Amino acid sequence: MRAKAIRRLLAAVAVFVVVGAAVAALLLFGGDDERPAAPPPSRPPSTTSAPSSTPPPRDPVLVVKIDNVSAARPQTGLAAADVVYVEPVEGGLTRLAAVYSGQLPPVAGPVRSARETDAELLAQYGHPTLVFSGAAPAIMDLLRAAPLTVVTELSHPGAYYRDPGRPRPHNLYTRPADLPVGTGAGPSRVLRFGVAPAGGRATTEHTVSYRAASYHLRWSAQQRRWLVSLDGSSLISSGAGQVGAATVVIQQVRVEPGRGVRDSTGSLSPFARTVGTGKVTVLRDGLAFEGTWSRPTAAEGTRFTTKDGEPLRLAKGPVWVLLVGS
Repeated sequence: MRAKAIRRLLAAVAVFVVVGAAVAALLLFGGDDERPAAPPPSRPPSTTSAPSSTPPPRDPVLVVKIDNVSAARPQTGLAAADVVYVEPVEGGLTRLAAVYSGQLPPVAGPVRSARETDAELLAQYGHPTLVFSGAAPAIMDLLRAAPLTVVTELSHPGAYYRDPGRPRPHNLYTRPADLPVGTGAGPSRVLRFGVAPAGGRATTEHTVSYRAASYHLRWSAQQRRWLVSLDGSSLISSGAGQVGAATVVIQQVRVEPGRGVRDSTGSLSPFARTVGTGKVTVLRDGLAFEGTWSRPTAAEGTRFTTKDGEPLRLAKGPVWVLLVGS
């Protein structure tokens, strides 16, 4: 009996030793697995907030500088332009900047050189493509620094061709479909369209004179257009007939000596400032409205208001803007 009791005691001691060893091992080697994982170190709150401004508009915008002296007429592709700007250049003449966004004509031209006015004027369209034949070195530097995609005959020769039936330099044409099209705010965003304000003076004809060019505008109630004539002759766009505009804007701007280009008398090419404010006459619907134009910065579109401060909106359709010295 005594021997049996001793064996039971020894068995109990052995069990106690085994259990104790297991507990010790668990405490020494397995404890980390049972502890909850330490929380990750806290990160400081982000100081970068999500952009609050909406993405810039990405309408297609392409602008072609088009010649308009007598040797360049009739022009091609002019009737397809959404907006045509008439810019004063050296010698009292003018040159056209045709803005295309809704559709591109198969051919546009004759293409001529750019001027200092273009850099400021076209900034309101975001980052358009400017298509021209070339420019003086000082003007090229200015255009390359502006928000423009600069396209010339040298940079994209395959998109240009010359008409052998016309004299140089009035025979250079471009195929817009072969050119990179810029993006930005199209005319429908830059200009405000809508119903006419109250008032307005009934008129069917209006003339705008430069030193060496004269534009005559005649209202056609049948076409709902102001038909454009230049120097006594209808301004024709090949295949489309006489050019017309639903709205004509006569914008009085400050004109000062520019840089880089001189006429035969040595006078610098004029620079028409389109940032600022001034008087404006808006022709639409057979009516003439007098008011004010305003453009605080180059990146903003031009706004027109009546003498009473009411919005002076444009009629839907092609727009011609004539920049004239105030």
